[in-house]
Amino acid sequence: MIHRDSRRSITLVSSVCLALVFLLPLLTSGQTLDPTSATKSDSQTTPTTNPTHDLEKKFFKNILSDQREIWTSPFHLGREDNSWAIPLTISTAALVATDRRTSGELVENGDNPDRLRISNRVSQFGSIYATGGAALSFYLVGLAKHDTRARETGLLAAEALINGGIVSGVLKGVSQRQRPSTDHGSGEFLDGGSSFPSGHAVAIWSLATVIADEYGKGRPAVRIGLYGLASAVSISRYTGRNHFLSDVLIGSAIGYGIGHFVYKRHHDVTLDSENEKVISGVAHSKWIPEMAPEYNPRAHVYGARLAWEF
Repeated sequence: MIHRDSRRSITLVSSVCLALVFLLPLLTSGQTLDPTSATKSDSQTTPTTNPTHDLEKKFFKNILSDQREIWTSPFHLGREDNSWAIPLTISTAALVATDRRTSGELVENGDNPDRLRISNRVSQFGSIYATGGAALSFYLVGLAKHDTRARETGLLAAEALINGGIVSGVLKGVSQRQRPSTDHGSGEFLDGGSSFPSGHAVAIWSLATVIADEYGKGRPAVRIGLYGLASAVSISRYTGRNHFLSDVLIGSAIGYGIGHFVYKRHHDVTLDSENEKVISGVAHSKWIPEMAPEYNPRAHVYGARLAWEF
């Protein structure tokens, strides 16, 4: 029988290893990490007759290709990755070491029904129904309005969501971490749970990153709004006592990494050569809202504000 202190040491080591092996490579530039991929990258960035149509035809093939790159990317880490790999690993280890305490503070302060209710409502933005529905909406609007960028956004968002779901599912199966509501919030790994990482955080950050990369260039407000919404959803998984802070951190980082990876790998670069007026018109389309987080603990308000221009 393993002593509790030993198990907590294993927990810490397991978390750091998982972050290094499965997460960190995703936070690079988003391009394939295969050293022999120079010719691949050139071929991928060469405009085709109908790039978006190719994305549709090769949708599932691209997912398989993405998965191969994601799971083999740890073998291509270099010294230049230390600038972000080390801080993220230290942060993950620190949060895992303090997860039981931070989760316990929510209980000690009382499981406020309003906080739990609001947190659960906010977290619904990260559900598969909400994120998948958003991706489908972009695609359908793109078809109806003959908007190539919106159509691509829907396809890449769906691709990122599926990739993120696969990675999240595998890590949950490997880590088997208990939820905060189990065993007084001990957060043990390898104990039949499904807490690590946060699937909602993976999904909302995958979606937000793809949209931000598509529509946020030169528009800080768009990126702030999207990432603010993603942050609110991620934190709500902690305040709603569905996940520990380390689950949320890793889930958010995985989602951001995968969203950026998919965009950089499959984005049609010819869209970036459009004149500024067209791009600005798409970014300010009535279908794309301005988004900003709403957070007021005194009034018990946690959520996001959406504003459309007509």
